[in-house]
Amino acid sequence: MFIIGTHFNPSFVIAEPNKAQLLITKPHFTLLDGLRGLAAVVVVIYHFMEIAITDYSKNFIAHGFLAVDFFFCLSGFVIAYAYDTRAENIGITQFFKLRLIRLHPLVLIGSILGLLTFLLDPFSDFYSVYGLGKTALLFLTSAFLIPYPIMPERYTNLFCLNAPAWSLFWEYIANIFYILIFFRLGKKMLFALVLVGAALICYVAIHSTNLSGGWGGQNFWDGGVRVLYSFAAGMLVYRANWIIKNKLGFAGISILLLVAFLIPYSDQYNWIIEPIIVLFYFPLLVAMGAGTNLSPSLTKLCNLSGEISYPLYMTHYPFVWVFLTYVAVVKPSMSTLWVVIPVSVILLVLLAYLIMKFVDLPLRKYLRHKFIKV
Repeated sequence: MFIIGTHFNPSFVIAEPNKAQLLITKPHFTLLDGLRGLAAVVVVIYHFMEIAITDYSKNFIAHGFLAVDFFFCLSGFVIAYAYDTRAENIGITQFFKLRLIRLHPLVLIGSILGLLTFLLDPFSDFYSVYGLGKTALLFLTSAFLIPYPIMPERYTNLFCLNAPAWSLFWEYIANIFYILIFFRLGKKMLFALVLVGAALICYVAIHSTNLSGGWGGQNFWDGGVRVLYSFAAGMLVYRANWIIKNKLGFAGISILLLVAFLIPYSDQYNWIIEPIIVLFYFPLLVAMGAGTNLSPSLTKLCNLSGEISYPLYMTHYPFVWVFLTYVAVVKPSMSTLWVVIPVSVILLVLLAYLIMKFVDLPLRKYLRHKFIKV
């Protein structure tokens, strides 16, 4: 879902002269990086708000979960840009190494944070319930992205220590299919795949009444459908060169992105509204985001936003679990929560920045130096 962004420039779509150049990261889609960071913050706010206000119709950001579909679409677009012209020369093994080095350190970091909050949460004592064996399994399955939905206290999430890892599980599946099959598909076959994904999205929306599934044992396959369509649609936007030139800039595209998350939640109409957003609106935003200009004054902000988005996404939820037990045990007033939630979001953004700067980036640099041969 999260990958190093790129900035579209047709001059880069040329044959690379040697293998060393194949491993050089292409320039960033800086504005899309900024949107990725914005969507990550939306996810964090959404996760707090769905606990504070359990009636989604009264939650101002109740469609924040659709940020995952935006991530999948963005990922398909940028993976296609970054690897389409060099995937065959890089090879399967090297591709997997590159993706694991990019994604997995934060999977492990999130699992460690999840274990610590599981053991040290002052408002719960789950260790006494699950014991050493199951606690160890919870950690190992989280660290290796193996679904293990055993905790009803945590809604049988696929990854009970760090819930957002469910989308990384499906991102890994998408990456495997990309290097084995998808990058070889022509535009007609890719378009057919997108149509199949669209039909499945509509089925899930009707069957489940919404597109919020994929995170738990009870809605496991919904996640596969969500990544299939959005990842393939993002690839198609790139392959077909559906880049829409516009002058909206970062502010304009950001507002359009926020609209998708702020649309009121309706049990009666979600099965219509959410597929429209996922099937048409998000690919359109990716196409527009890749085709608009970024003000030089916002370049550093968007770069930072993109860099921090994945660390924020993968490290915030262990603390949301603590927030859940805090709300259940203490039962704070809404006036208190209106202070706790913003402060928590700010602190989690700062934590993500520190983890990115002092753990994730140095670790990835070391791993690339040690395992990527050129």
